[in-house]
Amino acid sequence: MPGKGIKAGLVERPRLPAGQGRIEAIDLARGIAIALMILSHTVSGLLGIRQVPDWGMVPIHLLTKFSSSLFIVVFGIALAVAFLPRAGEPGWPQRRLKLILRGLEVLFWYKVLTVVEMLPLYAPEDILDTLLYQRFPIWVEILGFYAIALLWLPWVLPLWRRLALWSRLVLPVAIALVAGWLERHASFWGIEPLKAILVEDDDHYAWGQLSRLPLVMVGLLIGEAMLRGYWQPVARRRLVLGLAAAGGLMLLAFLALALGAAEREPYDALMAVAWNQGKHPPELPFMLFSLGGALVILALCLLGGEPAAAVLRPITVIGSDALKAFIFHIVVIFGVFRFLLEAWQVYAYPQVLGIGLALVLATAGWIALTVWLRERR
Repeated sequence: MPGKGIKAGLVERPRLPAGQGRIEAIDLARGIAIALMILSHTVSGLLGIRQVPDWGMVPIHLLTKFSSSLFIVVFGIALAVAFLPRAGEPGWPQRRLKLILRGLEVLFWYKVLTVVEMLPLYAPEDILDTLLYQRFPIWVEILGFYAIALLWLPWVLPLWRRLALWSRLVLPVAIALVAGWLERHASFWGIEPLKAILVEDDDHYAWGQLSRLPLVMVGLLIGEAMLRGYWQPVARRRLVLGLAAAGGLMLLAFLALALGAAEREPYDALMAVAWNQGKHPPELPFMLFSLGGALVILALCLLGGEPAAAVLRPITVIGSDALKAFIFHIVVIFGVFRFLLEAWQVYAYPQVLGIGLALVLATAGWIALTVWLRERR
């Protein structure tokens, strides 16, 4: 009976086939997230958000708000596709070590790029405080989240794989609620940086490990579905429709909240999101908008598959090496433009926008060049 089938599915532990090769649609989705991030960082890093005209905030800068959620969800997808089928198996300690070493590599570059970001803006003592987690950078902080997550997530992936489907579906919502409660009510012994790292804090720009963990879990669930059905046309279409429907419903829920607020018009709600209201710590309207848009983009990437990845090759190349893309664009914006050229608020908004678009292409070119050089060696 259908009811028994659904019940059995909810209590079943995942049986995951091994991946059948690299999925370029994942690289494309990650590349879109990074490209939007580059555009946002260029504008805020060279001009400042307060100098952006309204037409630049909505719709242009508004669309970059999909970036952070998409980046973290794709992180979870990549973990599921590349590592989850082997979690807990005899060879898992070696794979776990690989992830942890990657986390240490990302942590190293996070600290280096923190210096690069802050060098044109802050005194040496402020930079030292940031390196010691007394405060946090802004533009490279997502890399700090990524590094810490890679140090502890490999230890819990085998546990995730042993959980029944119903618990894997409930956990993202439960953890989001717990993280929200802790952010509002827990003092963390007065250690603000610890609170910021775990659940975020109003006075620090940081990505909380627990606050953003639900996005990683959503990615793990999507990655499981991709392992089962990405290479099967019917299953892939169902996944695409499911992601598009979920993303669309979230965007509609965001609009419903905006319309339900007596003091705010929909445009005002969009402007608030563009100004990062509700981003740190995460609030429901911002997350509905950001995650909803991220899921729609992800659905389109999976729908297009490898042909779309080939057509948008520069974006796919960026997504194929996220760390290299991050290093390159931060060095160019803050090391070259801000520090060497002293180009703070030198250019008008359309010019800065053009620099951002050119930087996306330059980042793709840099990654392609390093791959070519490595192959030549």
